[in-house]
Amino acid sequence: MSDWRIGVDIGGTFTDIVLWDSGGGQLIIDKVLTTPDDPSRAVLAGIRQVLGTADIQARDLGAVIHGTTLVANALIERKGVKTALITTEGFRDVLEIGREWRYDLFDLDIAMPTPLVPRPLRQEARERVGPDGSVVTPLDIEALRPVIAGLKDAGVEALAVCLLHSYVNPAHEQAIAGLLAEEWPEVALSLSSSVSPELGEYERSSTTAANAYIHPVFRGYVDRLVAALEELGFTRELLLVLSDGRCVRAGVATRYPIRLVQSGPAAGAEAARLFGELAGVDDVLCFDMGGTTAKACLIPDGQPERTVHFEVARETRFAEGSGLPLQIPAIDMIEIGAGGGSIARVDQRGLLQVGPDSAGASPGPVCYGAGNQQPTVTDCDLVLGYLGADSFLGGRMRLDKQAAENAIAEHLAKPLGISVAEAAWGVHETVTANMAQAATIHAIERALDVTRFVMLPIGGAGPVHACGMAAKMNIDTLICPTGAGVASAVGMLSSAISFEVARAAPMAAKSLDFERLGAMITEMDAEASDLVTSAGVAAETVTRRLSAMMRYVGQGYEIEAVLAPEVIHTGDKAALLEAFNEAYRRRYGRNEDMPVEILTWRLAVEGPRSGLGQSLLARASGTGASPKPIGHRSAWFGDGFVETPIHRRADLPSGATIAGPAIIEEVESTTIVPPDFDLSVDRALNLVLTRASPTGKGK
Repeated sequence: MSDWRIGVDIGGTFTDIVLWDSGGGQLIIDKVLTTPDDPSRAVLAGIRQVLGTADIQARDLGAVIHGTTLVANALIERKGVKTALITTEGFRDVLEIGREWRYDLFDLDIAMPTPLVPRPLRQEARERVGPDGSVVTPLDIEALRPVIAGLKDAGVEALAVCLLHSYVNPAHEQAIAGLLAEEWPEVALSLSSSVSPELGEYERSSTTAANAYIHPVFRGYVDRLVAALEELGFTRELLLVLSDGRCVRAGVATRYPIRLVQSGPAAGAEAARLFGELAGVDDVLCFDMGGTTAKACLIPDGQPERTVHFEVARETRFAEGSGLPLQIPAIDMIEIGAGGGSIARVDQRGLLQVGPDSAGASPGPVCYGAGNQQPTVTDCDLVLGYLGADSFLGGRMRLDKQAAENAIAEHLAKPLGISVAEAAWGVHETVTANMAQAATIHAIERALDVTRFVMLPIGGAGPVHACGMAAKMNIDTLICPTGAGVASAVGMLSSAISFEVARAAPMAAKSLDFERLGAMITEMDAEASDLVTSAGVAAETVTRRLSAMMRYVGQGYEIEAVLAPEVIHTGDKAALLEAFNEAYRRRYGRNEDMPVEILTWRLAVEGPRSGLGQSLLARASGTGASPKPIGHRSAWFGDGFVETPIHRRADLPSGATIAGPAIIEEVESTTIVPPDFDLSVDRALNLVLTRASPTGKGK
């Protein structure tokens, strides 16, 4: 295997590329504007650029690891294919009935997400399986032949099959798959027993329908990208990052495209985990602010919070329950605000509003000079002096500050009767305060004290806003890694080849059949291990993580309890219950004297992680005092403009210290150090920012 590896992340504004020589430790980083009409164009352009910089060929690459927003965008913009659903008789309308929850009790005109499959294309199969897996009504396979013929005539391209309790007994779904192989082999087929074999009829149906809806679109994109890479000379299989931060072969990803719905942000969380590990910090709050959105992820004890419940394409942006539910393994992230390209305006009440619409990559912020006339967060950061018009993207992209000032004056300052600088500061503060509030609530909902966490900002705009956000959250320390603006691409290079399988097997803890359970977990292990080792991972190097989703009987939500495999092999019920009690106590601070039940078993098989961390540590060469600034720029810090020293990030050695205010520039992002923060550089070349106490001394 070649030592050269590439990580590629497609964002809303920029596509980030990181080329890493795992043998020599060299990192080459680049950014190109995203091409929304065909994202692969930016991917290929970026790969060609870094290959040229390194003076190597595509055939020299050992791996190309990719994350994409294609799946999420296809669902949000409803750009999938015509999809049908076959479900159990009587359950045709489950996608519309949902949970019968209202995310806003007082909105009489509440908008619920429109199902991906319209009612005429939702058909029923005469069959019924009980919750224990027994066949109540045998499948009438012959009655489905005219149904399938009708769907073909209707121009359907993808088909989801989701039958009642198929997570326990998938025989009827498999029989339908057999019929389709005869009658309609070209249809893109998704079976719920394969895509989401878990409880929750509505969530399972929604997940399977979404997988079918975007399957042909995603498969076509991957096929085109693979063909283009082969044309470049790349000879190995493309790897893709899933929403849980794990990495799989393209062939596996195209079977379960719904698992990639937030692959880029998940890779960012993986990068934050790595940077926190290098800095010796256990509790990290990852703050990821890019061109379109800002997200937060809690990483307590060095492991990102994970979930199996996710939502996409919300009708109301921050309202849980207003989107399409997905039942997939994912990093538990929350969208907390706007991105650099989010548009600012004065609403009907005369108040500043930022987003949710974004200028994206095309046309982008006003200062990009590509035709947008509406001021964005990036335009305001430029006017405030946080960004340099001549140094953006290392000087490769000139920003039009005057155009930004004109747009802010026309659309914000004049309507509000304030100066351009005050209007820009208002936008900056509005965005920062909204994000601080949302991230704090996110932590509270998970029973975590956010003030014990260290903030780690990533994304092109993250380090610009991080100190202001941390101060509002009473967080005293931040770690700003090098290459923060391309952190998701870095996380992809750090990600391990891995896959997680789940099996719903509802049962009371007191009546566990360990022999049957052991056989089921052995099957899960075989499935996941095959997907990992077929990607080139040696079988003897894989590790396994077994967990159970458990709850007290009568509760509506479950929590994950991690288990040692020996618990199953030895039938140690006491150890299983103690694992649950410990997980419950850690989350809620107490335990109950109530019976416990298990809903789902999860097994993750994981290959070894890359040595990227060692490469990052090896870059530090010597220590030194604070270098002289390369220049000064007027930057706004609350009360007015302050002449602020500018430092080049590459000039800061390990051990350097700088007192705020300061501006630290690198190609991918800019770090703003306010007057009440001090900066030091650690052994991994992270910028460690510490908020000063009221006496003026750093903590």
